[in-house]
Amino acid sequence: MPESALRVAVVCSSNQNRSMETHSVLSKKGFCVRSFGTGTHVKLPGPSPDKPNIYDFKTTYQQMYNDLESKDKELYTQNGILHMLERNRRLKPRPERFQCCRDHFDVIVTCEERVYDQVVEELHARDEVTFQSVHVINADILDNHEDATLGAFLICEICQCVREMLPGS
Repeated sequence: MPESALRVAVVCSSNQNRSMETHSVLSKKGFCVRSFGTGTHVKLPGPSPDKPNIYDFKTTYQQMYNDLESKDKELYTQNGILHMLERNRRLKPRPERFQCCRDHFDVIVTCEERVYDQVVEELHARDEVTFQSVHVINADILDNHEDATLGAFLICEICQCVREMLPGS
């Protein structure tokens, strides 16, 4: 089976940190991967925990970057948010909601239990089209840069194992 034959989706809440770090790692390893969020809005840390930056899913990573850079470049450089947005914009233009995608995936990996529940609920609510199975796996990953990186490598190992089990691999 060619390296890109396994279709993988990675899902977190805002399609910013955990899913995008995994998207980056998997794409470098030759996987056919897309990443998503399940939230109603994109939330990024703000100047304090009770003042997050909230964006619509239609907002591009570049627009978020420009907005945060103009608000407080030093803060968002120090906490790694601008670096994260730079990575994100190299991978795709904007965050995407899982609920808006109708593509078929062989494996969907979620990054927290609440997101897993939302993905499974969404899949059950959809009309059957292909009648192909999908494996939904949850890997609880804390939403910080270090754990996102460690989680991305763990998910990559899982996907490599799944790929090796497929016929023709």
